[in-house]
Amino acid sequence: MNYAAHNKELHHTLELTEPTIFMKSDSSLLKDGKPFFIPDFSSEIHYETELVIKVDRLGKNIAERFAHRYYHEVTVGIDFTARDWQRRLRAQGLPWELSKSFDNSAAIGTFIPLAEAGNVNDLSFRLDLNGETVQEGHTREMLFSVDRIIAYVSRFFTLKIGDLIYTGTPAGVGPVHIGDRLEGYVGDRKLLDFHVR
Repeated sequence: MNYAAHNKELHHTLELTEPTIFMKSDSSLLKDGKPFFIPDFSSEIHYETELVIKVDRLGKNIAERFAHRYYHEVTVGIDFTARDWQRRLRAQGLPWELSKSFDNSAAIGTFIPLAEAGNVNDLSFRLDLNGETVQEGHTREMLFSVDRIIAYVSRFFTLKIGDLIYTGTPAGVGPVHIGDRLEGYVGDRKLLDFHVR
């Protein structure tokens, strides 16, 4: 919920004063271009493309002005969401984890140094589905910057080396189907490429 246009497309409030945070388990990670298998418990799996940063220092209660010292690599990832389950859980006022944190629900691309990617506050990223661009985002459109997110999260959780922070998805989310190919880019660099089975 870090891009206003995405919040609008899902009919969420645009009046956010703090980042919306949820966690994924380590079994959620889908790495190395391995295929994503649609789980049998959902009939509506959506892609949500996000810029991802990797924490490279231990930190707690990090001041926003120092947050840039805690990451030096970025990539693109996909937060797969069981949208049917998410609607059901939200309607009951329950946590989202069953719809967000299932096995292989966090596809992750190859990390590149920020020195190559560019200014984290001025990065474009996108997702191509079967060769057509379906999502495009830019970090300057974030409601909460990467550094603000790090400062906020570190109030509640100690950040550890290797932790990954998915920073929110722009508008354009949609369903995936068996046979789809997903390719994710930061700028013009393709960092994610896998199929849906």
